[in-house]
Amino acid sequence: MAAKSATKAKTASQKSKSNTEAYLRMYRQMVRIRAFEDNANQLYLSAKMPGLTHMYSGQEAVAVGICEALEDTDYITSTHRGHGHCVAKGAEFRQMFCELLGKEEGYCRGKGGSMHIADQSHGNLGANAIVGGSTGIATGAALSAKYLKTGAVAVCFFGDGATAQGLLYEAMNMASLWKLPVIYACENNGYSEYTKTDEIAAGSLTERAKGFGMEAFTVDGQDVLAVNELTQELVARCRKGEGPFFVELQTYRYHGHHVGDINRTYYRSKEEEAEWKDKRDPIVNFGTWLTGQKIVTADDLAAIDAEVKADAKAAVDYALEAKYPDASEVTMHVYAEAS
Repeated sequence: MAAKSATKAKTASQKSKSNTEAYLRMYRQMVRIRAFEDNANQLYLSAKMPGLTHMYSGQEAVAVGICEALEDTDYITSTHRGHGHCVAKGAEFRQMFCELLGKEEGYCRGKGGSMHIADQSHGNLGANAIVGGSTGIATGAALSAKYLKTGAVAVCFFGDGATAQGLLYEAMNMASLWKLPVIYACENNGYSEYTKTDEIAAGSLTERAKGFGMEAFTVDGQDVLAVNELTQELVARCRKGEGPFFVELQTYRYHGHHVGDINRTYYRSKEEEAEWKDKRDPIVNFGTWLTGQKIVTADDLAAIDAEVKADAKAAVDYALEAKYPDASEVTMHVYAEAS
């Protein structure tokens, strides 16, 4: 009896340690995404980064809560607002910033830029600038996983604006017919570019998914624990052949539609922005929970924040000095090599 009690105590201790490690990993990953975006925004404002980019700040709990429940062998597809997904799935700062700056050491050798980053070593099949464009890719990845019996799961990230695209529904229809291991993760940040979602989307987004015979859920996208708990359940069910699933994650983007969208008062109020930032910030609230549960101290979190900011700055400095691809590569990865 004593031995059994000791085993239970050891198991509980191990579980507690595992939970603590996961909590700190999720906190760090959210801070990493925020630091990455702060630096990316500054690069744009200082005219050091070509093209436009779309900030993920404010939505960190979605990417982190979901990707924490995945393995490297699981797949994700991303969007034009995809930096958070990339970082959460394991992307490194140096290669990310190199890609944004068009440098050779970037994930796509500097040729994809902000909206087309892929990292297949971590199962990231790529960001996609086409609204809803990655839904077919994620569904295809899930089909291959089922056919090859790999046990892998695919998560398809997309914004609420993609619910107006026919490709999404065609993909969900096939996924439901074939019972594919895919989770359709709709990041509903309240706006499709410059228009409120409820002004262009009739009815409930989850009810649309239910029309294809799949289970659909709504979760607070600012609560990383709620997102992670639901995703763990759905990933486990996908691995058992019970997919697909649809999840609406209610969240908010702090910046405009893109970095050039700086005067947002014509489509959303400063009061609304302040409400989300002051009361529903996913990093602040999770940090408050961690200290309230006495899992860590405020000093511990401050140390993580400082370390991540230093890492981001070092990566930016490195990327600024890195070299561009040689001009001879202009058609490489564009046309097939002659055999």
